[in-house]
Amino acid sequence: MTHHTVVIGSRSGLHARPAALFVKAAASQPVRVTIARDGQAPVDARSLLSVLALGARQGDAVTLAADGDGAESAVAELADLLARDLDATGASDVAGQP
Repeated sequence: MTHHTVVIGSRSGLHARPAALFVKAAASQPVRVTIARDGQAPVDARSLLSVLALGARQGDAVTLAADGDGAESAVAELADLLARDLDATGASDVAGQP
């Protein structure tokens, strides 16, 4: 299993738009990815409600995990996304977005 811990870069944390962009990117991955905040159980990264329920704020560390073919690249891509300030990034600047 591949794990990666990343610090949330978005000013609003994983709330509203940044969470939606993250969930959309997670849903496009070839493997199931989970996300967990310290002290909380991992949740499916494809579930917007679950990601919002984490309550992750800017500067919080979260851990992404995945298993299977493509897990390393999926986790790396999603970690890169979370490290950015998605509030300041245009949708066209996000990988996999039109």
